Amino acid sequence: MACRLSALIVLLICIIYVAAADLYKTLGVPRSASDSEIKKAYKKMSLKYHPDKNKDPGAEEKFVEVAYAYEVLSDSTKRQIYDRHGEEGLKAHEGGQHHANPFDMFSQFFGGGFSQQEQVRKGPTSLTEFEVTLADMYTGATVDFMIKKRILCDHCRGSGAASDSDIHQCSGCGGTGVKVTRQQIWPGMFAQSQVTCNECGGRGKVIVKKCPHCGGQKIVDHSAHYALEVIPGMPEGHEVVFEGEGDESPDWEAGDVVLRVRSRKEQGGWRRKESSLYWKETIGIDEALLGFERNLTHLDGHVVTLKRTSVTQPGYVETLRGEGMPVFQQDHSGDLYVEYNVVLPIDIPPESRKKLTEVFRVRGHKDEL
Repeated sequence: MACRLSALIVLLICIIYVAAADLYKTLGVPRSASDSEIKKAYKKMSLKYHPDKNKDPGAEEKFVEVAYAYEVLSDSTKRQIYDRHGEEGLKAHEGGQHHANPFDMFSQFFGGGFSQQEQVRKGPTSLTEFEVTLADMYTGATVDFMIKKRILCDHCRGSGAASDSDIHQCSGCGGTGVKVTRQQIWPGMFAQSQVTCNECGGRGKVIVKKCPHCGGQKIVDHSAHYALEVIPGMPEGHEVVFEGEGDESPDWEAGDVVLRVRSRKEQGGWRRKESSLYWKETIGIDEALLGFERNLTHLDGHVVTLKRTSVTQPGYVETLRGEGMPVFQQDHSGDLYVEYNVVLPIDIPPESRKKLTEVFRVRGHKDEL
């Protein structure tokens, strides 16, 4: 244990004094991030890179970097100095003082360490059906969207109190959260039982003055902006998980937001089945008999040439290899199937009828011979 602690101290010193990275970038938050956003980022990244869970090379170093970034940015004084004067100003302010052990910080943050954190109740997962255009699923795109959810109040950090001094120990239960009651069941005989304290609701603490921002509710409504990366050829119903982006609460760890991505249903036009694309092309009777050449604009704008030199029967399906949907996370595409619909004229002028009759009769006589 002592060897590991020494190694961690050396590692931490190296991270601080060599090539100081952007601490905001380390936590993956903007410079305008609120305290709750910084706290949330540390929670997510420290769990991801904890050496007891992540055995990848460099995970422990990343865990230490995340701890140091949180130590600085969660302290209003240190953060202000860092924002104004950068790493050099922070070093001058600290004057060589020791930094917190990242494992102790983790243990204190989660109230006992990694093993207990795994038992923390997780909030519900939100599943949303999300529609994008078929063109976006063909080419790939970044789609911005918003989610309305509930987050911990920035003012009280989820305590529900105007300030820390407004949270008092419950006098009804002495801070235990339960009350002991005695009930006589027989002369001289009593039964003792424990019930949840009705004064504090089992929390062991009471709020004297409620937070003015959330009214003591501890959470507030919030609209969060996100970006969905649509990968070319993404399967219908593919689920994209945004970890820890669900509703927040002081009583649980935020759950996940899951988007189930599908292409938007549109009348006519392109249809998809897995990696295959389908298109209906309408042609006239003259084109069906004599042949034709047409241009079809594909989903990404490139032009596909449709060319027929022989007779095209109604319902005939032509296969164009490699013109279908990209195969998800691979470097090839499926096929495009073009079905031809032949439109017959409503009426034929007498002169045209006469010429057609002559053509087909001549052809009929030749067939008899």
